[in-house]
Amino acid sequence: MVRTTAMRMNSEMSLTRTLKFLALVMAVLLPATHGKGLRAETGSDMQVLGDLAIDRTEVTIEQFAHFAAATGTVTKAEREGGGLVYAAGWEQKPGWTWRTPYGMPAASNEPAVHITFDEAQAYCRWAGKRLPREDEWILAAYTESRPTPSPPFENGRTYRFPTGDNPNGANCLKDCGSTPAIDRSDVLERGRGHAPAGASRKGVNGLYDMGANVWEWVDTEDRAQKGTRGGSWWYGATQMRADYDASKPRDMAVVYIGFRCVKDLR
Repeated sequence: MVRTTAMRMNSEMSLTRTLKFLALVMAVLLPATHGKGLRAETGSDMQVLGDLAIDRTEVTIEQFAHFAAATGTVTKAEREGGGLVYAAGWEQKPGWTWRTPYGMPAASNEPAVHITFDEAQAYCRWAGKRLPREDEWILAAYTESRPTPSPPFENGRTYRFPTGDNPNGANCLKDCGSTPAIDRSDVLERGRGHAPAGASRKGVNGLYDMGANVWEWVDTEDRAQKGTRGGSWWYGATQMRADYDASKPRDMAVVYIGFRCVKDLR
């Protein structure tokens, strides 16, 4: 009887040690595989930065189309006949929506624009994510957090622009060099329009278009106004910098505002 009890205790202690060992192994292996798991789970390409994963590109028309079909979402721009563009003031453009950002058919890999803050947040939550807080967005855009980033980026360094030391390679109005914009200047009074998501040069933390292309909604404390970060094709390089703070009414649907999502890992 005593011998049986001792054997049972030894067996339980062995099982406990085995479980602890497995837990340790999982703790070491999971961070290395987390990115792959996220891609399988969310259907999008994300960059892991500590306890947060962020979309490498702006949400595309194709991605938003899956959400709209699954949820029956009709955006404000669609309901009201079109989104906004700034010319001599804010002007509504009939037929300009996330499906047809310039009133004409668009490629599926173009960024989804004419999306309000709440519509963007709804998409992110449907995808199991959320919009980034402003401080999260700024850290991801300007401070290199990858342990071994590709040159010219260096771990721990904070850059002036999301593209690095200079704005070259971003899709902005001026100061950015050659850009991959889809030229829509025939229907615009200023600029050439946005580029496909991920078409410009890869920037800090391996992210695309955190500077220029389209402004991106960020979650700020103000209820009526919400932050937009990064600048857009409508502006020059100044708006790409971290010290440039902008906001818009949360119910605004504009041709040069898009978004990306983040996912909490813990």
